[in-house]
This record gives sequence, structure tokens and C-alpha cells, in this order.
Amino acid sequence: MKTSTLTAREHLKELFGFDQFKGNQEAVIENLLAGNDSFVIMPTGGGKSLCYQLPALVTDGVAIVVSPLIALMKNQVDSIRGIAEQDGVAHVLNSSLTKRETMRVRSDIMHGVTKLLFVAPESLTKEENINFLSRAQISFYAIDEAHCISEWGHDFRPEYRNLRSIMDRIGRQPVMALTATATPKVQSDIQKNLGMEKAQVFKASFNRPNLFYEVRPKTANVDRDIIRYVKQNQGKSGIIYCLSRKKVEGLAQTLQVNGLNALPYHAGLDAATRSRHQDKFLKEEVDVIVATIAFGMGIDKPDVRFVIHHDMPKSLESYYQETGRAGRDGGEGHCLAFYAYKDIEKLEKFLQGKPVSEQEVGMQLLQEVIAYAETAMNRRKFLLHYFGEEFDPETGEGAENDDNSRHPKDQFEAQDEVKLVLETAQASGERFKDDGLVRILTGRLNNTLKQHKVEALPQYNQGANEDAKFWTSVVRQAVVSGMLRKDIEKYGVLLLTDKGRAFIKNPHSFKIAKDHDYEAEGHQEVEMAQQRGGTALDQALFERLKDLTRKVASEKGVPPFAVFQEPSLNEMALYYPTSMEELKKITGVGEGKARKFGRPFVELIERHVEENDIDRPDDFVMKSVVNKSGLKVYIIQNTDRKLPLEDIAASKGLSMQDLVTEIEHIINSGTKVNIDYHLENLFDEEQIEEVYEYFMEADTADLTEAYEEFDGDYDEEELRLLRIKFMSEVAH
Repeated sequence: MKTSTLTAREHLKELFGFDQFKGNQEAVIENLLAGNDSFVIMPTGGGKSLCYQLPALVTDGVAIVVSPLIALMKNQVDSIRGIAEQDGVAHVLNSSLTKRETMRVRSDIMHGVTKLLFVAPESLTKEENINFLSRAQISFYAIDEAHCISEWGHDFRPEYRNLRSIMDRIGRQPVMALTATATPKVQSDIQKNLGMEKAQVFKASFNRPNLFYEVRPKTANVDRDIIRYVKQNQGKSGIIYCLSRKKVEGLAQTLQVNGLNALPYHAGLDAATRSRHQDKFLKEEVDVIVATIAFGMGIDKPDVRFVIHHDMPKSLESYYQETGRAGRDGGEGHCLAFYAYKDIEKLEKFLQGKPVSEQEVGMQLLQEVIAYAETAMNRRKFLLHYFGEEFDPETGEGAENDDNSRHPKDQFEAQDEVKLVLETAQASGERFKDDGLVRILTGRLNNTLKQHKVEALPQYNQGANEDAKFWTSVVRQAVVSGMLRKDIEKYGVLLLTDKGRAFIKNPHSFKIAKDHDYEAEGHQEVEMAQQRGGTALDQALFERLKDLTRKVASEKGVPPFAVFQEPSLNEMALYYPTSMEELKKITGVGEGKARKFGRPFVELIERHVEENDIDRPDDFVMKSVVNKSGLKVYIIQNTDRKLPLEDIAASKGLSMQDLVTEIEHIINSGTKVNIDYHLENLFDEEQIEEVYEYFMEADTADLTEAYEEFDGDYDEEELRLLRIKFMSEVAH
């Protein structure tokens, strides 16, 4: 490889204006200039692109840079052209070019003008491009985002698997593979597939000591939690990641109507809009970008102060890469993720129907995400261990920069409980999912379990002293630790692993954090606010509201929970709504309940505020965006037409469970929904009356208590449907 006589450091100063290299950039560049293959594992923000940009500019020929990211290619081409005399020094070659543009690219390459050619793997596989490049002088190949080669990588792309044969056809030259996230397994896979097992490996530390890692329970009010956080950090740049385009659009609008400077970014927007939103963020004309993972790749904004995950991503590699966009300048970088296990279950469902091998990889990656979210250990240590790096949580740099280190969780010894779970799986023939094991342990059997005569098992009802959530957590921890595994082909049936069988024979200490229940809903928001030093619950007001609820319930002839449930009262005692409009924003109130029951509550809160000279929090009222989907109207119209619920669900691509949830939301927002026609097909009159009377006399609308009361005669979905009838008729 023919190069300039200047040293790498002299070139750095001459071309880029820097006096010093970062990390091991200099060693990487010198290795490549010596004609050797290089494998570069360098975290986001570590300066990977310089490792191939500098040598490309100082060697004869053109370097082929393979990248899947169009935004990254454009940014790099623009930046390289900015330091060179001729625009032709860097080009992109892809299908978006016109015939004339393609001819210019080829001319610049053949005349030695072009030093860097950025191509997507799809473009490189085209026969006409292979034939052309085989006649050009190639200096070296740089394979960026090399984890795409591995099926164990977080962004596997089959086209990457062909790169080795394509490079051989064009003409083999030194290869540099670069990635920001590579576990030892992914690293091995990359080297094997590119035929560079003897490459020198340059691995920078994955530790970003300035980043603070935090995972919070995802409540029903997660949008309001996010709005409160962004308002507390107003003026700072931030990125909020969501898994779906629909959620990106909705959350961006919600932030906007609440006075926050935010824009959406996802692949469904046209290229001009994406580019405009990205530029506004880079130029600080907008503070917050709400995005799918399509945003941020190759975007070098050094002062992003927070990265929020509205949804947990599909792998820890994705999580690490996305959080790595915070604090690149070494300053503050808060990485906040909201976690609910139900979100993980949705991701598991998305895997169904894919090839079994792909499902198995996806499931294993998700288990790592669960383990990270629920761990009580130092999160930095957990992440670094995942990437094959050791970290001392006592003395390591940034050791205190995570929620678990700042606020250690109490743990308890769960050896006996884990052993009982494993023995239950074994004794029941490894034929049940997590819910089945939990039901056996707590004695809450459904018809399926009764048919299998699980009452005869020695483990039956052995865990009745704890509730279902506790045992679900223990089961989940057994899965995360690798003692149980989900059988993909049997839709999540739990199977014992060798590790699990060994634990049954020789049990050992197994600690579980006491507060790892992430199924929390509205009332835990109050506790979280107190823990984080936020507004405290007004206990005196709460008691007065509780008394008023009982009084109003008595006057209306309904149970207290049909007026307002405890989470709603908690929020009232936290935010002091003193108008009907504000009251409608409280969880579980809505238009109908506010109109029917709200006036005396608003008057009581107003009196309490005046009597006690209370300053109300000014960040309470979260304005919501009108639901443009029409789903609510569609459901109401079609239940009025008595269309089967199964057909309504299917027409909107919903599961029955999701449809029931939507109907519950409609009821809670104050609109009646009549599903009697559906219930009459499922139950006889006595059953409907029996459950109706239960809820009329019950202290709570909680389904667990209802399930226990009827000794499993009705499953959860049936009870939810019957509760909808009750709440629709009584609470509105």
C-alpha cells in the first residue's frame, strides 16, 4: 500500500487540525497503513470514522467504505469534502443517483480523484458495480457497522454475509471491520465471515463514565413522566426512542401541545422532512427528537444531555448504542429507560412466525434486556460484562453513576423459591408457560390445568403464602439466569435446562431484589415522586377524598371503587385539580366520571388548598392530543351494531386482549359501551348476575380478588368483560 511520507500524527494535524489522536486511533491507522487487517471495536463517540478517513486520504487508490446508513454516508461525504479541494474526493454510490451522476462518480474514481467511496452492501452486490470496481485501484476496504454480519448482532443484515466473496472478486486488499457494539460471540462471527481471523483486534473500553444509567417502572402515565422529566431539563438537547412510528408521532405531538420544543423522526417520513428535522436538532432550533432507531446513526451532536427509552429495545447492543449518543463531549448524559415486562412480551410475539433459528436468537437477546432492566447490581458492571469487559463497581470510573449504586435495592435469599419453581416445571412435565407454573404454585387453577390433574402434584399450592406477581418474578429470574428456557415452537412453554436440573440437585444461594416488581401502575407514580424528591402525597387530603368517595358512593348506591379508585385519589392528593378540566386529566376519571361524580371532589380540593395555603404544582396538567385514529369511535359504532368482538378486533389487527383493553379505556374516559350481546353468548343469566352482584358488594375492582372469589370459574378475560358491563352501567 503506497502512502505519503508524513507520519499519521502529521497528517492528523494537516488534514483535520487535531494535535492528538483519541484512544487507540493512531495504532489502528498505523496497522492499516502497514497493510494489515484490523478489527476495531470502539464505542459510539470514540472516533471510528477517522480510523479509515485519514488513511484513505493519504494512500493511493480509493477506499471502499461499506455502510448500511444513508445518513452516515451523507454526513461523512459532506465533512470530507469540507477539508478537501475537490468535491470528488468522496462519493456515495447507490441506486438514487442519476445516470449522469453515476458516470461522474466512476470518472472520478478512474482518474484517482476519489479517495473514499461509500456504498451500501446492496449496491456492492450489483454485478455492474463489481465489474467496474475490479478495474479500479482499491486501497483498502472498511466495513462499518460490522455487527450487521452476525446473526447475533442487533441489526443483522443478510447482505453483509456476501462481502467476503465480493471483496475477493473485486480484488483482496487490507480489510478494516468496525463496530461500536460487539460481544465476544459477535466478534468471532465477524472475523470468521470476513476471513480475517488473524486480524489485529483493537478494542477500546466500553465504559462511558459520564453516563448515568437509570431504569424506572413504566406506569400508565409514562407520557406524563417523560413530559415532567423534559420540563425539568428544559433547554437541554435530548432524544426519546420509541419502538413504533405511531408512538413517535403521538408522543411528539403530546410534547408539542405541552409547550416543549420537539419533532418526530422515523423512516415513514419523507426524506426531506427527516433531513429538515435532523438539521433543526443539530442546529439547536429544536430541543428534543422523538424517534425510532432510524435516528442517530452517525449523527455527531456532542451535547445530547439525555436519552430516554419510552420502550426497551430488542437487545442490549441497541440499548448501548442508543444511550451512547448522550454526553459525547464528556459532559452530563442521563440515560433513562422505562420498563414494563408486558412490552417484552409484545416483542416476543413479534418473533412468532419467523424462522426458528431467528426466534431463538431474538429470544436470547430479549432475555438479556430483561436481566439488565431487573438487575439489582451495578448497571455499568452489567453492561460492560455483556461486552466482555471487567469492571470494579467499587473503584471503577463512573461506578456511582447508576440508579442501583445510588439507591441500592434490598435483596432476599430466594434459593428455596427458585428450587420450588424448577421442581414444579419438572413435576408438571415441562408443558406449561410461566402463568401455568404460577397458578399451580398459588392454587389458582383454570380449566386447562384441572384437565391435567395438577392438584395431585406435591408442589400444588405450595406458594400460596405469596401472590402471583411474586412468583412471576421468581419464574422470570429463573429464565434470565438460564435455568429455564422458553420453547419457541410451543409458544413459550418453559423447559428445564441442564443448569436448572443441576440447581435442583445442588441448590445454591440465589438473591432477588425486593423491589423488582415492574408491573406497577398509577399508584406507584406517587411513591416514585416521593423517592425522587418530587411532590409528596398530601395524606390529609387523601383521607378527606377517601371519606368523600364513600359518601358519594352511598348516595349513588354504588361501591366506592365505582366512583373513584385509589390511584385516582392518590393523584388528586398529589396534583390538587381545582377545576373540572383539570380533574378530567386524572388517571381513571375522564369526561363521564367527572360529570357524574366530580363536582364535590373539585370543591373539596379547592377548599383544602385555600384552608392550607397550598402552592399547587404547576406542571400537573398534561394536555393530551386528540386520538386521530378513530379507533374509539369505530369500537363504539360497531358494538352498537352488535358486531362480534372477534370481528372488530380482527378488522383492526388487534388481539382480543388488546380490544378489551381499548374498551376499558373507553369506559374509563366516561363513555358507555354495551357488550351485552357478546356476554349473552358466553354466559347464562345467572353467571352474569353472580359477577355483577360480586362487584356491587366488593371493596375493589381488582381482578385477582375476583378470580379467587370465584375459585377460577372464570378466567381473566371473562372477568374483564363482565367488569366492563358493571362499570359501564354503574360508574357512568
